[in-house]
Amino acid sequence: MLLFWEKGYEGTSYADLCAATGVARPSLYATFGDKQALFFKALERYMQQEMRFLQEALQEPTALQVVETMLKQSALANTQQDKPQGCLGINGALACSDKALPIQETLNHNRAAAFQALQERLERAQREGDMPQATDAATVTRMVMTLTQGVAVQAKAGASRQQIHEMLDLAVAMLRPHVSA
Repeated sequence: MLLFWEKGYEGTSYADLCAATGVARPSLYATFGDKQALFFKALERYMQQEMRFLQEALQEPTALQVVETMLKQSALANTQQDKPQGCLGINGALACSDKALPIQETLNHNRAAAFQALQERLERAQREGDMPQATDAATVTRMVMTLTQGVAVQAKAGASRQQIHEMLDLAVAMLRPHVSA
């Protein structure tokens, strides 16, 4: 998982995979399948371990807390000291050519699912009177998703956790009137 996270799908070679796993190429195929199958297994593990904060954020009691938690936890997840910087999905998508269409489609599907879950949660907040009716939930969702993806890109590019938190504090302040009733 860490190798794909650090190098992306296409940046990870079979030699890299063999070196990281300590398994010879024929055994790697026999054990895990091809590189694409191994990437999908790594992505599934990544989603379960590193991205669970998304589901936790959706459980927050208010729209503002959902947004704050999603953004702040995104900063933490993308700037861990002992792991590659950025997000496996975003890093992979940015470095993926058209030759890796199944990878692109899966990563796009995952982002679309996260978008839909957040938008539905914000629409629920509107129905419950927690978020202004005049606010377009889809626009707020696009902004939050853009911010979380931007956090991943900035972390990969070397931005510090402190710099990312400062940017997110400003973003939350800008969003507050739109997500608080």
